[in-house]
Amino acid sequence: MAGRLAEDDPELAYKHARAARRLASRVGIVREAAGLAAYAAGEWADALAELRAARRLGAGDEAYLPVMADAERGLGRPERALDLVKSPEAARLDQMGTVELRIVESGVRRDLGQFDAAVVTLQIPELRDRRLRPWSARLFYAYADALVDAGREEEASEWFARSAAADRDAETDAAERYAELEGLDILDTEEDEDGEVTETGTEPGDVTPEPDEASAEVPVEDDPRAEEEPQAPEVYRGDEAVADAAAAPAPVFLEPKAENAEQAEQAETAEQGEDAGRDEDADAADEAPESRDEPKGASGDTGPEGEGRPSA
Repeated sequence: MAGRLAEDDPELAYKHARAARRLASRVGIVREAAGLAAYAAGEWADALAELRAARRLGAGDEAYLPVMADAERGLGRPERALDLVKSPEAARLDQMGTVELRIVESGVRRDLGQFDAAVVTLQIPELRDRRLRPWSARLFYAYADALVDAGREEEASEWFARSAAADRDAETDAAERYAELEGLDILDTEEDEDGEVTETGTEPGDVTPEPDEASAEVPVEDDPRAEEEPQAPEVYRGDEAVADAAAAPAPVFLEPKAENAEQAEQAETAEQGEDAGRDEDADAADEAPESRDEPKGASGDTGPEGEGRPSA
């Protein structure tokens, strides 16, 4: 439980560790866990006592030397912290332990007012490593912090930026420190229900105005004319919706029903008969003689009573 709660609730984690120590104070691993829990909770004196006891019981090793030196610094005893930094055990630390001890030493130098020495302390090969390591974010941050105290804020800004880029777990406030030095404001981002990220605190000119009601387009499903006027499908090219006339369905001409076919044929025959009759009348009018309009007897052909007869 002490290990599970160490990051989320250090105080409660330390209570669990003390309970374990009361049950098994002669077990080295228990004293080691109690010392680490006390350190996380800021109980510097208890952390030193527990870790020293763990080393006497054979559980502790040199890996916790940076923790002990930092606890001495927390108690306001920088000289004792430097003694641990220069101890023979410090030479047996692995690479990660060495880097952590250098970070603690740089802090101790700053506490003593030795700001330039604090910067030089962290100028180690690991600071120029092009590959990200587990200690990269903390090392860059400590170096930037030392530069600030040394009055080299321009360089410190660069290293805070590097620390923020390397700090993928957000263990430091490097981004905030960088923004403070550069005079920038950090924008908070929020995700809406659709998963889109929106920014808060932007300038008024950066906000896209909403369309008014007059210019807003009515969705097809809400448009009352949708059932009366079929819409051609839209093809989206880029950000513009273009009506594609070619994609519209071709008109369909329906054949007459079977029950109306006979009526349609009769109507067509009758129309053709009327046209033929009009053509015959026109021909007859063309062939008729002009004497139809002349007075009787003008044609010279007389009947029995001497009356003129119309020509054949």
